[in-house]
Amino acid sequence: MPKLKTKSSTKGRFRVTGTGKVRGNFSFKRHNLRKRSTKMKRKARGTMVLDATNARQIKSYAPYL
Repeated sequence: MPKLKTKSSTKGRFRVTGTGKVRGNFSFKRHNLRKRSTKMKRKARGTMVLDATNARQIKSYAPYL
């Protein structure tokens, strides 16, 4: 069976934790931050663990991640 290709954008945007969960960055942090609440900006620091539905999709994009 041939090797599966990884979507290139996925490599730089997501990581897998030791337990197999997918970590990614928060969205809505690039511009227009004056509109966003302080609470939202504070919660959006760092990375987050994706929910099961999105994680399954990311794992299909990157089979060797």
